[in-house]
Amino acid sequence: MNDGSPVSDDPTDLATEAFVAHRNLLFTVAYEMLGSAADAEDVLQETWLRWITVDLEQVGDQRAYLVRMTTRQALNRMRAMKRRKEAYVGQWLPEPLITSPDVAEHVELAESVSMAMMLVLETLSPTERAVFVLREAFDVDYDEIAAAVGKSPAAVRQIAHRARRHVDARRPRQTVARSVADAALESFRRAIESGDPQGLLDVLAPHVVLVSDGGGFKQASPRPVAGADKVARFMLGGLNRARTRTMIRIDLTPTLVNGSPALLVRMDGEVDGVLAIEVEDTRITGLYYVRNPEKLSRVGSETPLSRG
Repeated sequence: MNDGSPVSDDPTDLATEAFVAHRNLLFTVAYEMLGSAADAEDVLQETWLRWITVDLEQVGDQRAYLVRMTTRQALNRMRAMKRRKEAYVGQWLPEPLITSPDVAEHVELAESVSMAMMLVLETLSPTERAVFVLREAFDVDYDEIAAAVGKSPAAVRQIAHRARRHVDARRPRQTVARSVADAALESFRRAIESGDPQGLLDVLAPHVVLVSDGGGFKQASPRPVAGADKVARFMLGGLNRARTRTMIRIDLTPTLVNGSPALLVRMDGEVDGVLAIEVEDTRITGLYYVRNPEKLSRVGSETPLSRG
């Protein structure tokens, strides 16, 4: 029984309805595999073009079928991206996404898309990353993963075990409460805005590492900056030069990036970058500053992510 609305049995309309229903999930799958929203969108476009040619009457589980198609396209894109990353200027960071509080409250989702975790996933091979993401983040069964990556279920189990062990050895040691991360970010912001070296050192862990990504378009450190003293000098020195030499107004606005507290950095009102943090205990252990303008196209609005 329907509500009086016209019901279409056009195959393209039905395909569109199914695709739209699962779009946020498919985007999240592709993004976790690629670390690039722009490439994830391209993967979804390629998936859509293939999906509308499928005979839906032959598809038992549309969600599983779409995830499988998306995975195959993402694997192809990962291999092409590998060449781009090898030629990339400076440090490479994932494309940051402004996310809603709902993502931050979903602890598992927030951890899996955090900048720190996305960088760990970069150390996996394309197939290992696809298997890990599908199994650990989306709980896809081994037979479905095998069909998506073109391996036997037994091989997929071995790959999943190897990838899990690899990630566990490198992933952040603990997940702190949102309130703790917020407090650390606020202390960091106040220290930066007031130019307070000691305040900055108080919130930075001794082994903190700063990674900055300018992509060859904006100034950034070509290598990670390690240690609280060096990171504090780098951050305060760069901002002080911008303020005093060019009289630029710098604004640091708290936001949520990839499910975690972060700062949106504006210079004279224009977005300069996104600074995400990683917190352990009560201190910042990782700083990820994305300045590459090609990676900042989505910071004007929230990007919906989904596990469903």
